[in-house]
Amino acid sequence: MMKITKFPQSCLLIETKEKKILVDPGNLKYKEEYFDIWKQVDVILITHKHPDHCNTEVLEKLNKDITIYSTKEVQEANQNLSIHIVKEDDVIELGDIKIEVVHAIHGYQPLLKGPKEVHENVGYIIDDGQNRLYTTSDTICFRNEYKADILCVPVTGHGLTMSAFEAALYAKEVGAVLTIPIHMDNPAFPPDLDYIKEMFEKYEVEYEILENDETIEVE
Repeated sequence: MMKITKFPQSCLLIETKEKKILVDPGNLKYKEEYFDIWKQVDVILITHKHPDHCNTEVLEKLNKDITIYSTKEVQEANQNLSIHIVKEDDVIELGDIKIEVVHAIHGYQPLLKGPKEVHENVGYIIDDGQNRLYTTSDTICFRNEYKADILCVPVTGHGLTMSAFEAALYAKEVGAVLTIPIHMDNPAFPPDLDYIKEMFEKYEVEYEILENDETIEVE
């Protein structure tokens, strides 16, 4: 059984095979009560350098025994963090769990010109032998052969990520039996919930919109 807890923006806690994996703990809508949860995880996966995915201030205070995996660009932007650098096609072994580091393409718009622009971005597929959970990072749609049972995908568009239209088609491509929309907490890029529901239902994608701090279990 895989247990999934959604935190704000794109942060997820994946619990399976007696391991706790935290993905993209960011600063948007962060609450102090998260600290006690996050400090108990086994590993942290960060997709890219933006602070809504990498809460540097909190990560610096967490248990130093927690291994943080991310890209060279994230390490360069966070000199005070000890990061195990990974790149596309790497595989992280965590007990009986395999974590595949996969391709991602962060969209661009002029507001990101300069130091905010992302040049290195990855997604992760967490495979516990029963379920494959794929969290895409902030990515636009791209051709791939990835397969997963559970897809966690951004849906707000604005040139930076997929819109609900592409996300629904992407979910069909990867063969997801459950899709969880993420990256919906930035007030500058609000989600259109009606459009999300329209697109996912139109393309017959099974989905679950989780509230922040909500947990679901997948057999």
